[in-house]
Amino acid sequence: MKMSEMWATMGSTLASFMFLWTIMRQYCPYGVQRFFEKYTHRIMSYFYPYIRISFHEYMGDRLKRSEAYAAVEAYLSANTSKSAKRLKAEMGKDSSNLVLTMDEYERVTDDYDGVKVWWVSNKVMSPTRSPMSYYPEQEKRFYKLTFHSKNRDTITESYLKHVMREGKEIRLRNRQRKLYTNSPGYKWPSYKQTMWSHIVFEHPATFDTMAMEPEKKKEIIEDLVTFSKSKDFYARIGKAWKRGYLLYGPPGTGKSTMIAAMANLLAYDVYDLELTAVKDNTELRKLLIETTSKSIIVIEDIDCSLDLTGQRKKKGDKSSWDEDEAEKDVIGRKEAKEEGGSSGCSKVTLSGLLNFIDGIWSACGGERLIVFTTNYVEKLDPALIRRGRMDKHIQLSYCTFDGFKVLANNYLKLETHPLFDTIESLIGEVKITPADVAENLMPKSPLDDPHKCLSNLIEALEEAAKAEEMKQRSSHIKEELLQQNGSIKENGELHGDKAMNQCQIWLVNDT
Repeated sequence: MKMSEMWATMGSTLASFMFLWTIMRQYCPYGVQRFFEKYTHRIMSYFYPYIRISFHEYMGDRLKRSEAYAAVEAYLSANTSKSAKRLKAEMGKDSSNLVLTMDEYERVTDDYDGVKVWWVSNKVMSPTRSPMSYYPEQEKRFYKLTFHSKNRDTITESYLKHVMREGKEIRLRNRQRKLYTNSPGYKWPSYKQTMWSHIVFEHPATFDTMAMEPEKKKEIIEDLVTFSKSKDFYARIGKAWKRGYLLYGPPGTGKSTMIAAMANLLAYDVYDLELTAVKDNTELRKLLIETTSKSIIVIEDIDCSLDLTGQRKKKGDKSSWDEDEAEKDVIGRKEAKEEGGSSGCSKVTLSGLLNFIDGIWSACGGERLIVFTTNYVEKLDPALIRRGRMDKHIQLSYCTFDGFKVLANNYLKLETHPLFDTIESLIGEVKITPADVAENLMPKSPLDDPHKCLSNLIEALEEAAKAEEMKQRSSHIKEELLQQNGSIKENGELHGDKAMNQCQIWLVNDT
């Protein structure tokens, strides 16, 4: 009877305590609550023999994901997933292996040199969400490490270094390359969540399969490899570890394929930045901060993304100071024009994009390539593509015979053929893109053999040669007629219209 009375008394006391604690949390000022919590923790620390260390995914206002959190996540996924009972699974790159990590609130143990520690995966919901907000609550994830205070030196001086080192090695070993794209700002669930969405990057393009002259291909590969190994060099010269590439040329010459080949050569992630979906310069800067090292930031068709084109009048030789002032003046006029546009459009300015490329914020991460592509390089503002921003300009032009041989080997597995001589004589006289050559070489049915595919290409080359010849003849006739028309007018005779009509008759007969 006494035991039952004791349990009843204890239950009543606990209930009373919980009631009082609830009343205090609800009606007691926040400052008083913090005061009691602080001193409660101090008192408990005298009796509680364990130490806790938290590894938060984002610290403070979260400009960048914590490297320590990522290393811990990788370490635990490899070393403690066997003892965890609740796991999260993600498909690996080869679509056959699963990467297992601890689920939320899961607890596992780890042993290090006879020292036992406990890891817990936690998350808390931010209490600052407005009741009227339609966005989901902001989640803050973290790992909590608990160990006995007598092992403090072992954990802080040895174990944590072991976890960081092993975690980074595991991340590099199991790294899954990704293709990212940015979403419009109004679609971001909260500022505490990533601004990029991604899929696995699986583009098969390599420099070996690109239709390009071997010398030019070798030059680009050497430049890329040298950049990837130049961390100490960039630090010594005081420059951010980044490099800009401008890829320009007619449509179908392989600009996007070049980007994929660069990513595969260096094993970099690709961030495909859609400027029209960026609200303003601030969001552009946030997107830059979200990118990681070992990545390629791509802005395709830069001349079509925003009004970033500009024309400068040549006014003779100018000093460097005059050139800088002229550049600022052009940029200022551009920004004024853009700010006057409709409020629903992107307000990214040329100045903001220039700061994105090589401003102070561009140094927030290392080992990154920034690649612009355009079909019309002459439309771009010189300030955007000058050396130092776009360090290397690569022109991708029409297909040459060397490029054709690469494509013939890719599509038909041919290194030589009797028709190669005919193709060599034709391909040097016409303008045909690698995409057009590849389309003619691609078998359209099981009955298409290499000879038929090469014959299709020869036919396409001959048609292109005829079209080019007609274009030149028409241009020549028009030029002669315009000269004749001008001389007739000088003599005071009114036969210009008849001459133009005669030119039209000639052109029709030629076609």
